[in-house]
Amino acid sequence: MDAMAMPFKLKDEWAYDEMAAGDRVQATLVVSGDRSWLEGLVFVREMPDPAAPASTKGFVEPRPGDEVPDFALTNQDGKRIRVGQYRGGALVLTFIYTRCPLPDYCPLMTRRFTEVAALLKENPALAEKTHLLSISVDPDYDKPAVLREYGRASAGLDTFGRWEFASGGTDEVKKVATFFGMQYWEEGGQIIHSLRTAVIGPDGKLVALYRGSEWKAEEIISHLQGLNLN
Repeated sequence: MDAMAMPFKLKDEWAYDEMAAGDRVQATLVVSGDRSWLEGLVFVREMPDPAAPASTKGFVEPRPGDEVPDFALTNQDGKRIRVGQYRGGALVLTFIYTRCPLPDYCPLMTRRFTEVAALLKENPALAEKTHLLSISVDPDYDKPAVLREYGRASAGLDTFGRWEFASGGTDEVKKVATFFGMQYWEEGGQIIHSLRTAVIGPDGKLVALYRGSEWKAEEIISHLQGLNLN
């Protein structure tokens, strides 16, 4: 697979206070069960180039109450979909890619959504008005057939009526990711991305935005119940 970069957890907490932007890092990646981390950290700091321009790249996250644009994507069936078509009910979306090797990143997002789907089955009225959407940030590989097989194998889905997997053109995916504050861009043949999970209300406005992978399925259900969708 092509090179892929993403956030990592550090075992050596002292490193958070010592490292600076631009440091080169070497470490050992440890994967144990559903967790992964870096240990044995070594980093090298290069002297900054005084002639280099300061970075102007920034990311602004939406706030609860902000309207979510009507982004267009392509789902696991090759069908064009739009975020706006789910108005009138709740939409919960997250970002993944099917070849993600770390169990506590994209695979964990899929497991969390599986847990949300299971809890929704206990409340059919709420489930009827809630849609789940997993968006791949690897559009060159994650074509519709790949996403469909991933949904079957990783999420145990036979049908995709309430949980879809989608991607699209590079620019389309990037627009969605950037809106939700994800650090997502291509650089040197790599895809750089973080994690975001969003709850969108029936009016198309953001209800909640979670960074990283620490959120629980029960939190999502609590937000959905607060929307009085039943």
